[in-house]
Amino acid sequence: MAVNIVFIELFLLYNYWRIVKKRGCFMINVAVCGANGKMGQEVVKAVSAAEDMTVVAKIDILNGEFATIKDAKDSVKIDVLVDFTQPASIYENALYCLNNGIKTVIGTTGLSDEQIAELKNLSEKNNTACFIAPNFTTGAVLLMEFAKIASKYFDNAEIIELHHNQKKDAPSGTAVKTALMMSESNEDFTTGNCAEKETIEGSRGGVSYNNIHIHSVRMPGYMASQEVLFGSTGQILTIRHDSTNRECYMPGVLMAIKHVIDKGGFVYGLENIMN
Repeated sequence: MAVNIVFIELFLLYNYWRIVKKRGCFMINVAVCGANGKMGQEVVKAVSAAEDMTVVAKIDILNGEFATIKDAKDSVKIDVLVDFTQPASIYENALYCLNNGIKTVIGTTGLSDEQIAELKNLSEKNNTACFIAPNFTTGAVLLMEFAKIASKYFDNAEIIELHHNQKKDAPSGTAVKTALMMSESNEDFTTGNCAEKETIEGSRGGVSYNNIHIHSVRMPGYMASQEVLFGSTGQILTIRHDSTNRECYMPGVLMAIKHVIDKGGFVYGLENIMN
């Protein structure tokens, strides 16, 4: 009887190995932080539908399976944590993950340049993968790349980003990342502008890298949109991207999850892993 039980167990194990081999990888255990939020729910659906991933923890302070990352870590094996929470909590969440050996994919925006630099140092110091992306849509990544190219040929540019009125941080992480990439191609984007005086403070938007003005719009009806305006004598170039639902972010999220498992390291921006 004992021999038969061992044989059956070995047979089942062999068949499981064949399935895993056919899929090309082992199942990735994914925890979703902010699982009950709008983006978190989409991540849960996308990961659940992926053949090589499974959701092992839905973390949310509001009616989640687990209230904290620590609670989840103490109960289940986590390969990767995906964070779509709030700007106020994202940095502390990331610090906890990197200090406790949890690979993380961060989609929450609102991190400062100094915080991103600190997370990069911590990721490298602890040899724990960290992937941060201001935007996970391929279209937004292409917009950033196109804007960087255009910046070589235009000395004047501004960014307008438009989001739903429940977005808490401004400007958006996508706008900040876009401005950063544009600044690598040009030193000043207000060439020839006259001296300005705002009669209403903030009417010219926030001033970011190399004098790129960013204007943030918050209004019901929008999901996520961004325009980059370039100007020179006699011409205007407009590059625009619109997201109309949250599903469009999911292929990028799944790509990032696989990257931190297969490649590791620290990555800031989806463009770094797009072929």
